[in-house]
Amino acid sequence: MSKLPSDRYSPTRLITNPTTQYDFPGDRFIPNRSLMDLDQAHSLLTSRIKKACNPTNFNEVYRQKVEEKLSLDSEGRPFRMLVFRGSPKSSRRSIRLIDEMRREELEALDNSTKQCQLRNFPKKEARILDAPNIVNDFYMNIMDWGRNNVLAVALGSELYLWKSDNGNVQRLLQVGANDYPSSVAWSEDAKTLAVGYLHSNLQLWDAETSKIVRSLEGHTGRVAATGWNGQILTSGSQDKSIINHDVRATNNMTSRIQVHTEEVCSLKWSSRGNILATGGNENLIYIWESSKMSSFNFLHRFNEHSAAVKSLAWCPYQSDVLASGGGTKDGCIKIWNTQKGTCISSLDTKAQVCGLEWNRHHKEIMSGHGFSASENRNLLCLWRYPSMTKVGEFRRHASRILHLSQSPDGLTVASAGADETLRFWDVFGPPSTDNSRISELEGLLSLKTSPLR
Repeated sequence: MSKLPSDRYSPTRLITNPTTQYDFPGDRFIPNRSLMDLDQAHSLLTSRIKKACNPTNFNEVYRQKVEEKLSLDSEGRPFRMLVFRGSPKSSRRSIRLIDEMRREELEALDNSTKQCQLRNFPKKEARILDAPNIVNDFYMNIMDWGRNNVLAVALGSELYLWKSDNGNVQRLLQVGANDYPSSVAWSEDAKTLAVGYLHSNLQLWDAETSKIVRSLEGHTGRVAATGWNGQILTSGSQDKSIINHDVRATNNMTSRIQVHTEEVCSLKWSSRGNILATGGNENLIYIWESSKMSSFNFLHRFNEHSAAVKSLAWCPYQSDVLASGGGTKDGCIKIWNTQKGTCISSLDTKAQVCGLEWNRHHKEIMSGHGFSASENRNLLCLWRYPSMTKVGEFRRHASRILHLSQSPDGLTVASAGADETLRFWDVFGPPSTDNSRISELEGLLSLKTSPLR
């Protein structure tokens, strides 16, 4: 048998072969068993034909033919039991192509997501209601849509309930001419409506019986912001204080915080109820932990707005993300990471930000705008998150938009304008019908992620 070149079966030599492609899944110590002909190897070990023992009746030509048959492979190359070369590539994908497979399915997931976002953007509002005598005041919060699908809105000295299911309107209360509701907030079970007033009163109303349940004391100025966290009602006032009321206790005031130096014009509890955000007329945002609320124990203070912060909204799918909007001299929507205390992004809308509502079905946020030195006044804008690129806008209100509120199913947004109209926008939905496909792709991707590479 002739002596073979030393690199006959080396990967380098085989790679240069223009006719066949090879994988090299093994290493130099572990041969590739798929290249071994074990039956032939066994025959060579147990029935090797030795030249000295060949019978005389076999001539030399026949002996050589037999030896070549046993010692050469089908391509005429010397047979070896242990071969350190790769096998010809088959149609079956190698595990080394896992990155390519994951990349292809990531692209498919991205394409599916983009298709989900390509839904119809309405050209106009779905419904318009008259809102006579609505108070044109940026600092108040006089509209809230409860989980009972009832929209509460204060119009001057009166407060009305509009039932979305049947369109019925009910007047819940009316106060004297020198007073009016300055904030409203439905409880989480939508059985109780909290109403704050211009002259520092704070009342709890039973919406079913149209009766006052309780009056809560503690403020000395206009109650411009209210919000629920379970059985705790939090209120913010023109007297610069924040009060937590336990509505079950006889002595309702559980804590009083006074750190804002101007009117508290907005407050929102996070979805988990562990974090409170408050915004003030002195352009500041404070972040509080529910278990450590005191005047000098805030978690963060954000001072990057340059006007009053009336608009606050917690992200529904990232519990530590907060959106805020500044007044006329600021006009910015800022996104905050409240866990790290950092500003994620800032968008200059060039208009007063009067309201913010997150889309619970798609990664978007809607903003309502008021005064502006540019043409952006009185707009309703939809932004894609987190890129904050504009999806679309509405210019249907004749005056600034004062308040935004979202239906309990998360499909419709109501806007209240100084033009004394309520407008309803079917802009947040419907939810994507391809969610099952996205979940399927996400599951496939998770199966292809392995710590063994």
